[in-house]
Amino acid sequence: MADCVSKVELSVSCSDLLDKDVGSKSDPLCVLLQKNGGDKWVELGRTERLNNTSSPSFSQRLRIDYHFEAVQNLKFGIYDIDNSSVDLGDDDYLGGVELTLGQIVSSKTISRPLQLKKGKPAGKGTITITAEEIKDNRAIVLELEAKNLDKKDTFGKSDPFLEFFKKGDDGKWQLVHRTEVVKNNLSPTWRKFTVPLQTFCSSDLDRPLKVDCSDHDSDGSHDLIGSFTTKASDLQKAAHGSLVVFDCIHPEKQKKKKSYKNSGVVSVKSCELVAQYTFLDYVMGGCQINFTVGIDFTGSNGDPRSPNSLHYMSPDGLNQYLSALWSVGQVVQDYDTDKLFPAFGFGAKLPPDYQAAHHEFALNFNPTNPYCQGIQGIVEAYRQVLPQLRLSGPTNFSPIITHVASIAATAAQTNTASQYYVLLILTDGEITDFDQTRDAIVRASRLPLSIIIIGVGPADFKAMELLDGDDGVLRSTVGEAVARDIVQFVPFRQFKDAPMATLAQSVLAEVPNQVVSYFKMRGLEPPKPKAAPKA
Repeated sequence: MADCVSKVELSVSCSDLLDKDVGSKSDPLCVLLQKNGGDKWVELGRTERLNNTSSPSFSQRLRIDYHFEAVQNLKFGIYDIDNSSVDLGDDDYLGGVELTLGQIVSSKTISRPLQLKKGKPAGKGTITITAEEIKDNRAIVLELEAKNLDKKDTFGKSDPFLEFFKKGDDGKWQLVHRTEVVKNNLSPTWRKFTVPLQTFCSSDLDRPLKVDCSDHDSDGSHDLIGSFTTKASDLQKAAHGSLVVFDCIHPEKQKKKKSYKNSGVVSVKSCELVAQYTFLDYVMGGCQINFTVGIDFTGSNGDPRSPNSLHYMSPDGLNQYLSALWSVGQVVQDYDTDKLFPAFGFGAKLPPDYQAAHHEFALNFNPTNPYCQGIQGIVEAYRQVLPQLRLSGPTNFSPIITHVASIAATAAQTNTASQYYVLLILTDGEITDFDQTRDAIVRASRLPLSIIIIGVGPADFKAMELLDGDDGVLRSTVGEAVARDIVQFVPFRQFKDAPMATLAQSVLAEVPNQVVSYFKMRGLEPPKPKAAPKA
């Protein structure tokens, strides 16, 4: 998922730092550490040292790679530097703060009191951190056509396609885009395509580009028809109504024939630069990611009192359902300001009468207010209701998908990019209402909603894999295709012995692209961030 990695720049300022120097103010510096596996803190960078100030604003920014799908624990430490050694062990500690990168980017600007150690404030000292994504968010949109290309095939016309290369810093050509093949046509028009400007020409409009036009052969031995060199600033001239036409030159033919003019011409039908927004543009603009959980309490899970049941609580108070919930929930909760998560169960009979099975009941038994406080709140509600439920059936997914979709539909009517919904379904995978679920997903694919399904237990999950249309397009019962891919399925057993964080990394990696693809489909720009509140 390399394309989801963004670089974020953090700027740091402090106020009311402790004065450790006799007769003058401290000489502060900020160091940034990130927690790696276990309890190890690794230094990522530090700011410059400022002399004689208790309210520094550091100009040296701190850069860090941002991954939505992981909890990135950071520690900011402020030190009073009185010597030239790099080691901070001999410098006075003025206080620090621990935050996750998710907390910082979802707030955009965050202020916290400095602490000397947990629970011990560093006087009145505070730290303020502001995040900014480093990027060029432009993309180039091109449409090209060709005329009179050389015929390369003995029996038919050529099957031409284009390949674009940029010149790397090492002088080598790097492939940046390949068009589709147009069959049997010497004057083809290729489909319009969009490439991020950073990819296309390293954001340098004058970087040399090379374009090869070749004849596609199914055995992979494509024949070059001809090439030309250009740069993005030349292609752009087409945007201003100029004719931008290139001779396709085959070097061998050019050598052999004095009268050789070209092997056809390629012209730019249209070229424009457009802004492409990223996931962080939306989050930092104030878009809330709303997290809802649905838990499968159907009979196929086994009686929770039996050690063979998927709902059986081991002596440490965990089971696969709770482990999966913790792993994913810990990441997502940083992006939801109120930390109130609606949680539902399905497939169980409820007290006091245990009559019909319910396919969407509030996990806290409070239908008018199904919200739990944080992931911890969901875990507590689950532990409380589990002994009171009678596991039943059938296993219907569509009611809970339809329920969350109706909330997302209301949010979509505001026509702003302010809300997005993620539904996490934890299930043993035995689904009864497959067709209704398919229909519900196809309808939901036009809404600000992503669905993550985690399969718990040993089942073969064939039906779940069909819902995650990765290998083919999911269609409704009447043949309507999903507007975009919104379902991500993983079996928990693949991660059973891996660190907890790896499950979240796997299921959440696609969410940033799904968020962007929805708002792009709707043509919605990120909200304008509000002014940072005064600390």
